[in-house]
Amino acid sequence: MAGGAKVVVEPHRHAGIFIARGKEDALVTLNSTPGKSVYGEKRISVDVPAASGEGTEKVEYRVWNPFRSKIAAAILGGVDNIWIQPGAKVLYLGGASGTTVSHVSDIVGPTGAVYAVEFSHRVGRDLINMAKSRTNVVPIIEDARHPLKYRMLVPMVDVVFADVAQPDQARIVALNASHFLKNGGHFVISIKASCIDSTAAPEAVFAREVKKLQQEQFKPAEQLTLEPYERDHAVVVGTYRVPKKEKKSPPGHVEPTSSSSRLHPRVQAALFPVGNRLYVS
Repeated sequence: MAGGAKVVVEPHRHAGIFIARGKEDALVTLNSTPGKSVYGEKRISVDVPAASGEGTEKVEYRVWNPFRSKIAAAILGGVDNIWIQPGAKVLYLGGASGTTVSHVSDIVGPTGAVYAVEFSHRVGRDLINMAKSRTNVVPIIEDARHPLKYRMLVPMVDVVFADVAQPDQARIVALNASHFLKNGGHFVISIKASCIDSTAAPEAVFAREVKKLQQEQFKPAEQLTLEPYERDHAVVVGTYRVPKKEKKSPPGHVEPTSSSSRLHPRVQAALFPVGNRLYVS
């Protein structure tokens, strides 16, 4: 996609994400390392009014390929809320070589952070190299099944994203959430049906995984499949340990202050006589 006057970049409804309108529309993120590509993706430069108010300056965006990123596929599939936004702290399980991690890094910006966990040392090298020029990415080459091994590197986070493609994925996510995800925080999980059960129908696998998540204090709010970008994949989005709402008393209702105030007046008078007045302990 060529940059310049022919391309107009508009904000997407998800904060920190943009759409480049040109000959072909494309999902893009603001490049936090201008002049650099991470995985050979196209870059678009557009002229915007300068911060000083005089003239224009170049701003660079990176095209986000939905065929190479589950999050991009979910966004283009119409997910209601991805929860990854400017300033967010994100724990990313299954960081791989850092393709999607780099776009999440663009979205959360300098006030956010991405803690990317990857088990494979081979692809982990690419993740580490990508993180060298992105100060908001913390690469962690470790097994996501053992969150205690990296507990000193990860603070409490706002969002957990998981793309680990393992049969025990729900358990892995639950373990990490119990250590690092804030109460009321959010999760985004990519489920590959064939990695969990290749003999069952994808819909049945997705339903079973959602049930497992519910048993681990996750409250799924949304589920969508990733066609045409990925086959037999679904993304589940929701909230973790939803705070319970306090029950509101009806108007005029006064809560008893102690056990004695719930006694019958005659019993109260017999137990706590003080002159002509009742004493309520």
